[in-house]
Amino acid sequence: MRATAFWVDGPGAGSLRNEQLREPAPGEVLVRTLHTGISRGTESLVFRGEVPASERDRMRAPFQEGDFPGPVKYGYLNVGVVEQGAPDVVGRTVFTLFPHQSAFVVAESAISLVPDGVPARRAVLAGAVETAVNILWDAAPLVGDRINVIGAGMIGCAVARLARGILGVDVTLVDVDAAKAEVCGRLGVAYAHPDDAPRDRDLVVHCSGSGGGLQLALQSAATEGVIIEASWYGDSPVSLRLGGDFHSRRLTIRSSQVGMVAPRRRGNRTTADRLALALRLLQDPAFDELLTGDSPWRDLPDVLAGIAGGTAPGLCHTIDWKDAG
Repeated sequence: MRATAFWVDGPGAGSLRNEQLREPAPGEVLVRTLHTGISRGTESLVFRGEVPASERDRMRAPFQEGDFPGPVKYGYLNVGVVEQGAPDVVGRTVFTLFPHQSAFVVAESAISLVPDGVPARRAVLAGAVETAVNILWDAAPLVGDRINVIGAGMIGCAVARLARGILGVDVTLVDVDAAKAEVCGRLGVAYAHPDDAPRDRDLVVHCSGSGGGLQLALQSAATEGVIIEASWYGDSPVSLRLGGDFHSRRLTIRSSQVGMVAPRRRGNRTTADRLALALRLLQDPAFDELLTGDSPWRDLPDVLAGIAGGTAPGLCHTIDWKDAG
């Protein structure tokens, strides 16, 4: 059996390659990919060769092949159908953390069943919603909190949509792109340009991936407010102005990263539990607003180059693998 896979050949270059597949052993499954999703922030850093040497082991994807900066097969938003395996999973739609590849063999324990009511393409957002769940576990918002989410990308939008379900909260998504106001409206949250971002917020979640956005997060937090830093900058330096009233207002900056379950839930939730929760939450059709582009698998090298180069705006861009060999 053969499959087609996308590899980052080196900084700024990628290609499609043929892969040889083996027959699944007992306890394994053969999955035929339907859709993969591109994680704009992380995959752009990988494509541009900007993973710091100190983080190359920690940044390895579960089924990555090769090493940073390349050649490397990288990705983790994959939805497909089980074609071979145990009878109770054959024919089921599943989510896995596998890279961009038309078919693959993994342990049955590596697949997560997509619930009824979640379309296959929407299910690629499981990784984003799982990240948003972890961010909110780290943030621990309270009933009635005033929350800013800075950066209306895929993660920021997912955080805002989940947070709005907490009784009495006031959620505002802040982004430099005024066109995001329409998406915010369909997600049921307020939009603000950075110049008009609400102040005195109990909680601020930063997802913009920019130093300016993080500085705005500090400025918009209330006294003794908490800023959750959910952006990752690769090897790019970030400067902050921590003079002024940063200390007198006793602000807290706390990092959040999906690689480990948030400390508040680590004792009684596994990563599998967290992913299963994310998939259940995707029964909410509002998450379709995060799916803003779709391309055939043949175009993946050009699509990722455009996203990494900043010439292809949007939220989650999906890749259609249905006719791939």
